[in-house]
Amino acid sequence: MDKIRSLGLFMSVVESGSFAATAKKHATDPSTVSKAIKRLEQQLGLQLFHRSTRKLSLTTAGEKYAKTVGSLYQQIEHAEEDIKAENNSASGKLKINLPISYGRNYVMPMLCEFSKRYPDIHLDISFNDEYIDMIDEAIDVSIRSGTLSDSRLVAQKLTPMEFIICASKALIANRDIKVTQQSLSRFPWLQFRFKQTGKIMPIHFNFQGKALQVSPQKTTIVDDGESMMELCSAGLGLTLMPHFTAKKFVLNGNVDVIAKVDDFANSGIFIVYPKRENLPKRTQLLINFIKDSLKNMGESPENTWLTTIVLANGLPNNNNT
Repeated sequence: MDKIRSLGLFMSVVESGSFAATAKKHATDPSTVSKAIKRLEQQLGLQLFHRSTRKLSLTTAGEKYAKTVGSLYQQIEHAEEDIKAENNSASGKLKINLPISYGRNYVMPMLCEFSKRYPDIHLDISFNDEYIDMIDEAIDVSIRSGTLSDSRLVAQKLTPMEFIICASKALIANRDIKVTQQSLSRFPWLQFRFKQTGKIMPIHFNFQGKALQVSPQKTTIVDDGESMMELCSAGLGLTLMPHFTAKKFVLNGNVDVIAKVDDFANSGIFIVYPKRENLPKRTQLLINFIKDSLKNMGESPENTWLTTIVLANGLPNNNNT
């Protein structure tokens, strides 16, 4: 039995004057209470109670101990009550880390509405496409793509991570374009460079189950997804983009979709948070809010806007070769 538990039983005995009453209050038996007090006395090397068949009273040392411990134990109880109240209320600080493009295009509008609904929850938001240790950085909630390898974390899938080949109308006007290595390689391309490693993302993907490796004669290298889409809409090249970065450009008619490629293995958008037995209410509220917001947008762990809107209009991913 830990020390705090023993002190709690000790203070209950002081208040009630009875092992039996203390046992009833703490849902245990008198012998357990008696043993806890005896163990506490052994640790202190002091007798805390005078015991008789009819009466239980504090010794001089017990009175002094009760006076000091009572104040400390009360502070502990108050601290626990405050922490529990904060954990179970729609208030407090939430530290959130977001990937740059998905965070800007998808999550920030959600967080604006979330803050209006829960004004007592204070958000601390950071953007980062690189790996971060959520535990070391004390991050409450993160949005990430890929797979989860840290066993200290929980990941719930929000949506698939779908990729499409995009081009401006001007670039492909009056030109025959098919989803083959030869056809695609004749066009200029925009390619993504990872800031963390400096590596350039190759134009490798599967289409209708067939692996394609495009080697364009001309490329433009960019390390920002939004900028790539701006250049794409300006006609500087084709690009392979995730659904969340391409969405507004496609729906606004700034670019055309050449094809949806096969999903990459283990790809997806996940909401990630540290494992906890008692998740703070503010964290659970945010998780549910983001999931509900995506649902209202027509997105789910199985579908994105690309599946539900563009494919319905004949996006070539099954019969364009």
